[in-house]
Amino acid sequence: MRVLVVGSGGREHALCWALAASPLLSQLFCAPGNPGIADLATCVPLGATDIAALVGFARDNAIDLVFPGPEAPLAAGITDAMEAAGIPCCGPTAAAARLESSKSFTKTLCDEAAIPTAGWERCTTAEAAHAAIRRRGAPVVVKADGLAAGKGVVVAATAAEAHAAVDAIMTGRSLGEAGATVVIEECLAGEELSFFALCDGVHALPLGGAQDHKRVGDGDTGPNTGGMGAYSPVPALTPALEATIMDRIVRPALAAMTARGTPFRGILFVGLMLTADGPKLIEFNVRFGDPECQVLLPRLKSDLLPALLAACEGELGQFDLRWYDLAALAVVLAASGYPEAPQRGSEIRGLAAAASLPGVQIFHAGTARDDAGRLVAAGGRVLTVCATGADAAQARARAYAAVDAIDWPEGFCRRDIGARAAAGTGG
Repeated sequence: MRVLVVGSGGREHALCWALAASPLLSQLFCAPGNPGIADLATCVPLGATDIAALVGFARDNAIDLVFPGPEAPLAAGITDAMEAAGIPCCGPTAAAARLESSKSFTKTLCDEAAIPTAGWERCTTAEAAHAAIRRRGAPVVVKADGLAAGKGVVVAATAAEAHAAVDAIMTGRSLGEAGATVVIEECLAGEELSFFALCDGVHALPLGGAQDHKRVGDGDTGPNTGGMGAYSPVPALTPALEATIMDRIVRPALAAMTARGTPFRGILFVGLMLTADGPKLIEFNVRFGDPECQVLLPRLKSDLLPALLAACEGELGQFDLRWYDLAALAVVLAASGYPEAPQRGSEIRGLAAAASLPGVQIFHAGTARDDAGRLVAAGGRVLTVCATGADAAQARARAYAAVDAIDWPEGFCRRDIGARAAAGTGG
């Protein structure tokens, strides 16, 4: 099979790494890819949202399956365009991708399908949002309704912080049109969990869970980011809890989407809060998380490619996946100044030595080659350093040993990824 992965981050590197191991694969392409992906696939210099060019490339190169990694091409209709050209694409249509591209769409669907979630209000003006905050008090959550690359959520501990977020998002347009409408939401208490399922429109196949670390600093301090690290499996995700999530959240969502005439196919990312009243939905995303993808795929024993095909063809009902009895942990190395103003251009050395350590796999995200061929930082989150181990403690020790072997003074990371899980006190 000839496969095209769309995207350029650590998630897409992990996807290419997993797909490259498939005996069904004959050739792998990635658009636009990155220097790490270039070791596994032919990188194609096309933007992830250049839908017309991607369809043309897929048609001209007899691509058998397209797998978009990020949300932006899905929201822009890449699946619709590929399917119109007769090319299978493992992802939701633009209409089904509204589960991520519109927070208020998802909250409305939750209300209709009796999916447990936080109380909420949709506000189309700053005045309405400020009034909602005054009614609810703090703590409270302010969410941009549209796509904001992981930066559209403010968990405000005080009313002043919430009002400031509304001013920045709605009045200052800090997130552009993504913040033209906001959702003001009840702040749920509990442990967060990222849960994933592969869906074919009717059936859903659980892919397990991971716990992300969103804030930039140790001890969950500082601003939210796209994710500074993750681990899997999550001890709190028992078989009983997984069954509850599937029965109360995933399957009702699939049924509701089908009833709307927009069946959901692809990866469903279920962001949850494990409250005293049971799991409640924080958000849906319509693709693998980053860096959650990087800790799920190293644990997958089965071939990923046939599973993606089965999702496209509506054949997941009789499908199953096998998993290694291993823990995986990922530490994100980010450029100095991230998330506000990451510094680009600094050289990164020592990756080969770090990657040679036991159980270690390094995924590129914001990297590039300069004119001299040196590997340099070219984004905010630059590398995801992953390791597997017999348990979370061993995976964690291996991941940080690899981090310490990388020579990049201009980079930084959190030093507490998976600390509670490794100590047996959390997750």
